[in-house]
Amino acid sequence: MSTDPAPAPDDAEEAPEPLLAPAQGVPPVIVAPGEFADAARELRAGTGPIALDTERASGFRYSQRAYLVQIRRAGSGTYLIDPIDHPDGLAGVIEALDGPEWVLHAADQDLPCLRELGFTCATLYDTELAGRLLGLHRVNLAAMTAHFLGRGLRKGHGAADWSKRPLPDDWLNYAALDVELLVELRNAMDAQLRDEGKDGWAAQEFAHILTRPAPEPRPDRWRRTSNIHSLRTRRQLAAVRELWLARETLAQARDVAPGRVLPDAAIIDAAQANPTTIDELTRLKVFGGPRQRRHAHRWLSALHRAQALSDDELPPRSTPSTGLPPINRWEQRNPEAAARAAVVRPAIVQIAESVTVPVENLLAPELVRQLCWTGVAATADAVDEALAAGAARPWQRELTRDAIAAALRQL
Repeated sequence: MSTDPAPAPDDAEEAPEPLLAPAQGVPPVIVAPGEFADAARELRAGTGPIALDTERASGFRYSQRAYLVQIRRAGSGTYLIDPIDHPDGLAGVIEALDGPEWVLHAADQDLPCLRELGFTCATLYDTELAGRLLGLHRVNLAAMTAHFLGRGLRKGHGAADWSKRPLPDDWLNYAALDVELLVELRNAMDAQLRDEGKDGWAAQEFAHILTRPAPEPRPDRWRRTSNIHSLRTRRQLAAVRELWLARETLAQARDVAPGRVLPDAAIIDAAQANPTTIDELTRLKVFGGPRQRRHAHRWLSALHRAQALSDDELPPRSTPSTGLPPINRWEQRNPEAAARAAVVRPAIVQIAESVTVPVENLLAPELVRQLCWTGVAATADAVDEALAAGAARPWQRELTRDAIAAALRQL
């Protein structure tokens, strides 16, 4: 296996040839049942992997649903599917895509909303993750398409409100281009992975993406309100929590991004000012506008709930930690763990550099911390068992278990 780093796309490379429009033009958006049936038939008649992408409206809508699905397959062509107005028509397309390999870029972003629509992926190829395993410094789609294929993708609408109807022509052109070269990129990257002996690693990683459970929701998400650190009292924190929860309920009911219902800055202002009447509330910046005046009673009720809490009911200044402490506190709390981390982490970094894989892709940082905190016998078998229990893939265990065991034997 070659250990030479893959050349990274950079400004010194020859400028890529711009790809301004799909070779076969921008297809019309599929919305009618008959069009769905035609697309399903044509996709089944195609060959090879299927390129997919989705467009959401994360900065505009509460949901993370897909508002456009882009599909491309050799022998079939490109399809732009509107899954909103006629979701029942998707059944045939879903069936046609169940079996062939899917090619996605950053699958973690697209798989959840595709699954929400009922799509099922049997085999996955993630070009972003492939780029990480190849040691590329930039793994966005445009950079890798330029690097491997010498083509430049036009960007600019990824953060747009894709729930808008009708979708503008230039947005549809952008959406179609995102799958235009995806399978070609997959093939070029796969060839380099094979040359470097990393294709087996990639296959294990792609399979892992499909089987790992969804992450648990973050506890106390209201604590992520911007500038919450500026608050001084627990009652102010309670005001933030109640306003955040009231905003969340309204945002979800209206399917509007929470920040568009009420900005974080307004929540912090209200928590600090502690208004007790509608008049006092609407004197505050943002709350005096016509849109917020319509919901003034909702926001004031949330503040009243915070004001009525007893001291025992107020939220603590910080969330009690259920995970491991920050590693810079290990020396005091668990000196043995700190000593293990001091020898294990450098050993893992050295391996990552030798195989040109980011250290976080070689082994999940949380798994390394857990192994160092709890400790394990300094044998390759014991380390391998601990890594397997933490869902490390075979290629990761084979590369790291002996080095971790050797590092632990230094203690």
